[in-house]
Amino acid sequence: MKGYWGKILHVDLSKKDVKEVELKDVDVKMFIGGSGLAAKLLYNSITSDLSPFSPKNQIAFMTGPFTDLVPSGSRYSVASISPHGYWGEASSGGYFGAWLKRTGYDGLIISGKAERPVYLVVSNGKAEIRDASHLWGKDTYETQEIIKKEFDKRARVACIGPAGENLVKFACIINDAGRAAGRTGMGAIIGSKKLKAIAVYGDKKIEIANEDALKATIEAVNIVSSINIIYNLLSRYGTLGYIEIGMLFGDVPARYFTSTVFPAEKVDAITLMEKYKTRKYSCHYCPIGCGKVVEFKKMGVDEVDTPEYETVVALGPLCENYDLETILYANHLCNSLGLDTISMGVCIAFLMYLGKVEWGDSEKMLELIKLTAKREGIGDVLAEGTKGIAAKFGVSDDFAANVKGVEVPMHDARAFFGQALSYATSPRGACHLKPDWYQFEIGAGIAEIGLTPAEVELGIYPGDRFNMDGRISSFIVYQNYRELFDSLLLCKFSPATPSQVLAMFNAITDFNFTMDEFLKAGERIMNLKRMINVKRGISSKDDKLPRIIVDALKAGPTAGKTPKIDEMLIEYYKLRGWNEKGIPKEDKLKELGLIL
Repeated sequence: MKGYWGKILHVDLSKKDVKEVELKDVDVKMFIGGSGLAAKLLYNSITSDLSPFSPKNQIAFMTGPFTDLVPSGSRYSVASISPHGYWGEASSGGYFGAWLKRTGYDGLIISGKAERPVYLVVSNGKAEIRDASHLWGKDTYETQEIIKKEFDKRARVACIGPAGENLVKFACIINDAGRAAGRTGMGAIIGSKKLKAIAVYGDKKIEIANEDALKATIEAVNIVSSINIIYNLLSRYGTLGYIEIGMLFGDVPARYFTSTVFPAEKVDAITLMEKYKTRKYSCHYCPIGCGKVVEFKKMGVDEVDTPEYETVVALGPLCENYDLETILYANHLCNSLGLDTISMGVCIAFLMYLGKVEWGDSEKMLELIKLTAKREGIGDVLAEGTKGIAAKFGVSDDFAANVKGVEVPMHDARAFFGQALSYATSPRGACHLKPDWYQFEIGAGIAEIGLTPAEVELGIYPGDRFNMDGRISSFIVYQNYRELFDSLLLCKFSPATPSQVLAMFNAITDFNFTMDEFLKAGERIMNLKRMINVKRGISSKDDKLPRIIVDALKAGPTAGKTPKIDEMLIEYYKLRGWNEKGIPKEDKLKELGLIL
């Protein structure tokens, strides 16, 4: 099996047992890797009554065939049943994923619960469970540095902060300083197992099928990233550069999703770079390099990771906070404490919307972040997410900005109606990347420098962003395609066209997939995750969107617009081969080889 080691580590923390488990060739071919293969490996252990914080709930850290081998392929995936009880997954860039693959394993599955805090070290085919009592309570930056000194200075570490230890439902996992596997509360899952961190280091080199073919395709991909204006802007400004573009479409939510008009110049990328000295950094083997570090030297910190677009909006305009210094420090706090910045910002904004906190009170925001990680006072309510906040204050779920417990990210469902469908149907709850339809609508179909637009190869084209009539089938194709990215482990910013992605996959694995077979794998993975959620009680009733994110606004580029999500879902289910309750039909499962 080229491109894979063909084995994973299974770690039982209750029994203090570590063993190798061989992967089946058929599973690898059908589910690729990353979150897709994780779903297959975890499927049988997931029952309808499994408690997310039970020792029986397993969590997978997975690489994919692209990890460490292709540009923008540095990522790893982590997946489990989330604290909200449904399918949860997150991914992160940096170096951890590549270093994990270099240990000689395609991933790890962790079950059980340690008697006291532990951390796991994996290096060149060996693994060890170590005591972490001295690390419990420490922040993520401290934890990473201490473990490197104890284990290997060359190691890469993925860890939790106090938020994960205290089972905050949107606790994340942090690696490589401030890179985050941010969404769906995976930090709380490993916190429930008393697992503080995983450290990896290895120098094993995996065998691939056709090095010359892979090299040729990579060269073509790198040409695009070096000369395409979009990727040059992303390299210069990072994801924060999207604010000005997004505002033109009404895609940047403010004041808890009740506005899209605000003074963007106070918090945009140009302002940040004018006020602060920044330096660029890249994830492993990335030709773009959208990461930035800011020289801060305030509040006891010398430098901070530049917040991403999502973070700036969630902790800024969504809360009516336009103090850039506070946003920078709030992001640093979230990273150090191990909190998902999107969910944290949405939860604080909800309190402001309910009148519990003054709009734009930046000092109170910092206090609330600390209280949430500790689960102290009102922080204990915030730690439950917007669903918990609504329940605490007797507010209708229509005003709790989440889908399936996961807070809505910073792309407005009224700006691109297909994005509303993404939020409703994503297997992990509200997600702007499953698929990133907003990005497709803005940039798809625009040929630059004579290059063939990627979407032409998939047979899908952009259209009226306020009308999905006749385009649901295109949405499904794109959604299946993006599921492949989370299984190959390829960054969504990769400039590779679908044919190049397929060419790299075949060059690495020698599977010789056609494009139809490749997309069918994405469809299979999407349906498997849906079936896991069906096991957990999900149906069409849970694919609804809260009114706060879809009710028409009175001003801005989307004034008067509201997505007809119920109508879209009817067609979506039909085209997916699901019944009216959103459950895949038996003939669809048979077609995909999913009668498990």
